[in-house]
Amino acid sequence: MAEALNIVVLTVSDTRTAENDTSGDYLVEALTGQGHQLHGRSIVIDDIYRLRASVSQAIADPDAQVVLLTGGTGFTGRDSTPEAIEPLLDSRIDGFGELFRQLSYAEIGTSTLQSRALGGIANNTLIFCMPGSTGACKTAWGGILETQLDSTHRPCNFAELILRGHH
Repeated sequence: MAEALNIVVLTVSDTRTAENDTSGDYLVEALTGQGHQLHGRSIVIDDIYRLRASVSQAIADPDAQVVLLTGGTGFTGRDSTPEAIEPLLDSRIDGFGELFRQLSYAEIGTSTLQSRALGGIANNTLIFCMPGSTGACKTAWGGILETQLDSTHRPCNFAELILRGHH
């Protein structure tokens, strides 16, 4: 039996609201469908400092084990998620962005180059940043996060690291 994780969902957007946040809705449905607990959910405007404050709050919360961010990973003027999050990380999970772009390539071809998806760990909290489209969230969850947040997945998974505090 997989152990449930406490997961925070943050949507990074200047335009999304609780009524039209389809990507956040998808992530909440996906994580609760796998038996995880929604530990918090909010929409944060695409501002480096507000984003850092929100993620820092989750990192400092001993009960928050995972933060999933959707949005702000492209190259437009307001996309600042990687710049906001990277300084907060104790270590990067380079393979998350690499694998996301590989999976995404099968769906959108070379346009995947415009994704700056990234993952990392800070204060024994997993942080995964993915694009804002619901399709991208489905790719990240179904192709990577669903199994890596499953404490029974073999040969290894990130859930076990966090649950055992080995980072």
